[in-house]
Amino acid sequence: MAEVVLKNLTKSFGSNVGIADISMTIPDGAFVVLLGPTGAGKTTTLRLISGLEKADGGEIWIGGRNVGNETPAQRDVAMVFQQYSLYPHLTVKDNLAFPLKSPVLRTPPDEIERKVNEVARVLQISHKLNNKATELSGGEMQRVSIGRALVRDPAIYLMDEPLSSLDAKLRTDLRVELKRIHASLGATLLYVTHDQIEAMTMATHVGVLNEGHLVQFGTPREIYENPNSLYVASRLGLPRINIIPADLFGGAPAAATQIGMRPEHIVQGEGKEAEVKRVEQLGDQTRLHLSLQGHAITTLAIPGTTYIPGAHIKIAPKNPLCFDAHGHRIS
Repeated sequence: MAEVVLKNLTKSFGSNVGIADISMTIPDGAFVVLLGPTGAGKTTTLRLISGLEKADGGEIWIGGRNVGNETPAQRDVAMVFQQYSLYPHLTVKDNLAFPLKSPVLRTPPDEIERKVNEVARVLQISHKLNNKATELSGGEMQRVSIGRALVRDPAIYLMDEPLSSLDAKLRTDLRVELKRIHASLGATLLYVTHDQIEAMTMATHVGVLNEGHLVQFGTPREIYENPNSLYVASRLGLPRINIIPADLFGGAPAAATQIGMRPEHIVQGEGKEAEVKRVEQLGDQTRLHLSLQGHAITTLAIPGTTYIPGAHIKIAPKNPLCFDAHGHRIS
């Protein structure tokens, strides 16, 4: 595994900016998630690191080596795409072994056998090794796709939304699986997603991208608790953070125009009166959708309490996040 360093990396596609002056260090052994909406520059960053795209400017260092002029094969990276991209006529075993048979790697047959069996065991698909790829479920196919990267033992694994095409249960299962694999292998992994749950549950570090710019980089907890902007605050948290005018409750700094209240940071039973518009029962939690002077607010019901639409409840912010007119954090 290796540390990966990006220095002032830029890439444009005609008049469209892919990424702009990104600098970031992916520590050796880290699980880094790039988070952002479509068009933020996540996949472009991955393709630049892998060598599938060439940067307009800046440097890419992998394991202390500047790889800007190297081919994808020379960079020693392994990439997992959103689509499975398996060879349908081959068995699971042959799909897993395929990257190791590259003339560049020159892997001995006994080593191929050992690595394939080891990865199949880690991914819990040993019983499927003799099945054709077309005989697998969606989750199994994605495990094989991930396995083709794992057999390589590269400097860094690059994963481009590998779980987005799976159903909710499979996504949950494979999130746990990927976190376990990362821990067992000590791998360096860069993972792209727009799913905040994947970022919060799997990452050791999160990089938040916006229109090609890296706007914040840190641990999931740091970014959740101390976002540097309204944009970053809105990327993490479910239910989403509530954004309301700063003067609605009072007490905000003079420069603040908006405050952000996480649903779990709203005090009930004091403050201003809001009307319950909708009650959302989710089993493990109950969400209250409120209206306060025309502003929609979502909070969590106190365990053991019941509300019905039309009821009134007093609420107040606890340690709100404050933002100026440009969306920058000021406290």
